[in-house]
Amino acid sequence: MLRAMRTPWRFGLDLLLPLRCAGCGAPEVGWCVTCAASLARTPFRVDREATAHGPPLYALAHYLGPARRAVLGYKERGRRDLAGPLGRALATALTALPESGPGPKPDPRAEPRAGPPDPDRTWYLVPAASRRAAARRRGGPHVTTLARHAAAALAGRGHHAAVAPALRLDGRVRDSVGLDAAERAANLRGRLRHLPDGLPPPGAAVTLLDDVITTGATAAACTHALTRAGLRVAAVLAIVATG
Repeated sequence: MLRAMRTPWRFGLDLLLPLRCAGCGAPEVGWCVTCAASLARTPFRVDREATAHGPPLYALAHYLGPARRAVLGYKERGRRDLAGPLGRALATALTALPESGPGPKPDPRAEPRAGPPDPDRTWYLVPAASRRAAARRRGGPHVTTLARHAAAALAGRGHHAAVAPALRLDGRVRDSVGLDAAERAANLRGRLRHLPDGLPPPGAAVTLLDDVITTGATAAACTHALTRAGLRVAAVLAIVATG
């Protein structure tokens, strides 16, 4: 769990803003063991019409309870201290994905394999793009930060991992809150592109990371952009999924 650093600075800060668990409000801990257990070590499959013919979608938890509060705290309420534990949870889940394994796309009837999906045995993690206005408000691209923590956790366990910030939204994309599936798809259509400088090697298999899966429109648009760039999206992994 994430505990407070008991330094004079921390003591002073706690007087003004006492540290509490983002999931349950327990004191003196940023993310308690009980709430951390709400994020599955083995992610579950998420089905969305938007990605019916695309890569499989997975999430660590439903958009409820401690997981929902943690994502909202990290994303909208300045709880940047959650990037580490959430990124490490993604790293653990990555090693449990059925699509993980060296070589070509696995036979769905085969036993799951633990390992990176790319033949060079590197996990290429592509963070879903954020609107630039939202990123500025949040202190930076929050999914990219999660991806970096996930890559660091994988590296600490002896795996090869690299973050590939390969996607960008243009300025015409509006906030998707309140949009239905068709509106979300239309909002992204033609407005998400790949960045050549952020791409992994040509033909690489990548895992797309996001914080929340809602309608699947973001996953579908990102997959389309990455596929056009010559990459294979092996899977999409998010912290939570709605519905």
